[in-house]
Amino acid sequence: MKVEQISIFIENKSGRLAEITRILGESTINIRALSLADTSDFGILRLIVNDGKTAAAVLKEQGFTVSMTEVVAVEVPDRPGGLSAILQTLDRELINVEYMYAFVERCGGNAVIIFRFDETDKAIAALTEENFNMLEGSRLYNM
Repeated sequence: MKVEQISIFIENKSGRLAEITRILGESTINIRALSLADTSDFGILRLIVNDGKTAAAVLKEQGFTVSMTEVVAVEVPDRPGGLSAILQTLDRELINVEYMYAFVERCGGNAVIIFRFDETDKAIAALTEENFNMLEGSRLYNM
């Protein structure tokens, strides 16, 4: 149920994001989902790609600081309150959402949200018990 995500620390200056996407494209790495958080000086680019290990290696070779993180991809009913139901389940179990972002494709009639939790295994257990569907990494990487 866990999905590999790469996080890249980048300077907040013109051209850095373009450089990363060029490097990944030249290495035939396909970006499946992304999130970019920034401050005035730096940013953290979070990516789910079709080959995280290769992506991390080629970016490190080019001098980028890269780390691997486990996240969870959850199908969210695409209706008012769909996300709320998931968050209420997590709240009942006192599980903190560190961050989340949307995946760019739909899965059937559902949206897909990427979550980073403070207690990933506990979150997976709680969501499974409530019958929420989580996507395997292999399925997500190849969508």
